[in-house]
Amino acid sequence: MKDLNDIMAMAQNVQAELEKAQASLDAIEVEGQSGGGLVKIRASAKGRIIGVDLDDSLLQPSEKQMLEDLIAAALNDARAKADAASQGEMAKLTSGMPLPPGFKLPF
Repeated sequence: MKDLNDIMAMAQNVQAELEKAQASLDAIEVEGQSGGGLVKIRASAKGRIIGVDLDDSLLQPSEKQMLEDLIAAALNDARAKADAASQGEMAKLTSGMPLPPGFKLPF
């Protein structure tokens, strides 16, 4: 059995790796789309919105409600992709760690 110093050192290493992984998530970009690409949202894997791209055909007052719906759908798509990218990165990080079954990290 490992002594307390080994366990503490392992915990500190895990914490440092998790901090690095969290920082790297902001550098991973995903793109959510709606309306067949008429609305595009770029976001980081942490969920930070980086940019919005609207097709010029949507910039008409009569299309306001549809544009709002498309933006919401693109944001949701970007968020889902950001979550998937984040989970993928965390899975890579924790794949070699001796974590108990069912243990979830705070992300």
